[in-house]
Amino acid sequence: MLSDEEKKKVNNRLRRVIGQVEAVGRMIEEDQYCVDVLMQLSAATGALGKVGQIVLEQHLKTCVVEALEGGPSADREQKLEELISLFRKYASVID
Repeated sequence: MLSDEEKKKVNNRLRRVIGQVEAVGRMIEEDQYCVDVLMQLSAATGALGKVGQIVLEQHLKTCVVEALEGGPSADREQKLEELISLFRKYASVID
């Protein structure tokens, strides 16, 4: 689980992403230079990637640690399978 401080950081990042995505929409409507649009998209993608890193880190530090330290065997196996799936899906997204 995210702490209150981490939730605040994540929500601030998400608000920034929303602003970036809205800016992309305006840029497209205004026929702005394609490279500028791509740069804005890259910024939004990077910000979302950072949110993913924060959430994954907290998942590892809380849910996974709890399952590995004292949870039933089935919980440990489930958490490991979740992690494997996450890493396969998001390996290229998370630096």
